Amino acid sequence: MDKIICVTGPTACGKTRMGVALAKRFGGEVVSVDSMQIYRGLSIASAAPTQAEMEGIPHHMVAVADPREDWSAARFTQAADRCVQEILARGRMPVLVGGTGLYLESIVAGRSFPAGQAGGEVRRQLTQRLEREGAAPLYAELQAVDPEAAARISPNDAKRLLRALEIFLETGETVTAHARADAQRPPKYDAAWLGLAYADRAHMRRQIDLRADAMAAAGLLEEIRALAALDLPPGATVCQAIGYKELLPVLRGEISLEAGLEEVKLRSRQYAKRQLTWLRRRRDIHWIFWDDVPNLSAGLQDATDLLTVLGYHMTGGQADPLSNYT
Repeated sequence: MDKIICVTGPTACGKTRMGVALAKRFGGEVVSVDSMQIYRGLSIASAAPTQAEMEGIPHHMVAVADPREDWSAARFTQAADRCVQEILARGRMPVLVGGTGLYLESIVAGRSFPAGQAGGEVRRQLTQRLEREGAAPLYAELQAVDPEAAARISPNDAKRLLRALEIFLETGETVTAHARADAQRPPKYDAAWLGLAYADRAHMRRQIDLRADAMAAAGLLEEIRALAALDLPPGATVCQAIGYKELLPVLRGEISLEAGLEEVKLRSRQYAKRQLTWLRRRRDIHWIFWDDVPNLSAGLQDATDLLTVLGYHMTGGQADPLSNYT
C-alpha cells in the first residue's frame, strides 16, 4: 500500500502549520480534508489556509466548490482521492490535513458509497412522503428492514433517515450490510495518523475563543454578509458552517455582534468536543498534546521521529531549522 500522512485533531490546534511543516520535511503536498474549506467564499469561517500559511506548499481541496453546491461525503472522498493519487504519481507524499474524521477515514479505507443522490427520483418520493406523512411511518419502515441502522439514527434526523431508506430502495442492500462489507476490506493506504490536541480542555477553549476573535477582526461578518446575499438554496451545506447561522441575526439587527461572536465561540467549542469524541475511537492515532499553546518545534520533532520509525523518508526539508515552526 502507498504511504500517506494524516494530520488531524479538533479545531484551532495547529493542524495547518503541522501539515505544511511535514510536507516540507517529507517532500509532500497537502490535501485539505475539511467539509467546509472546500467552499469558496468561506475562507475565514472555515479557517482555510491563506497563501502565506501555505508557505509555497501545494494545497488541494480548498475553495473548489461553489457555495450553492451540496457536496456529499461520497463526492468529497472521490475528489480528494484523485488528488492523493495524482500526488503519488508525481512521487510526492500526500499529507492529509483536517478534522472531519468521517472524510479522513473514508479516504484511507478506500470506502465505497452506495448508490443514491439527493436529487434522484427515490429521494424525491421519500421527501414528499416525509412532508406529507411525517417521519414516524418512514422510521417504522427503516426499523423493519434495517433495525441496526434505525437504532443508530434518531427519528428526528430526517437526512440520515431518508438516506438509509434510499439506499435500501435503490440497491436492495441495507446501509448496515454495506458498511459491514466495506469494513471487511483492507485499507487502501498505509496511513500514519498524527493527532494534535491540548492536554487541558481549558487551553483548547481559550485558543478557540482567540481564533473566533481573530476571525472577526479578519472580516468574518463581511464574509457572512456576502454569502447571505447569494440567495443560497434552503438546506445548502455552506449554511451549516459555524459562523453563518450565528451571525445572520447580527446582519438582521436582532442581536449585537458581541452576542453573535459568543455564539460562534460556543458552537466551535461544542464542535471541537465532538471531533475529539470521534477521533478517540481510533486506536492508531499518535497523539501530540500541547500545553497552553502549540509548540510546533517539539511537535514536529515528535512527528518526525515517529514517521522515520515507520519508514517515511525525509527529503530536502530535513535541513529546515525547527525554529521556523515555533
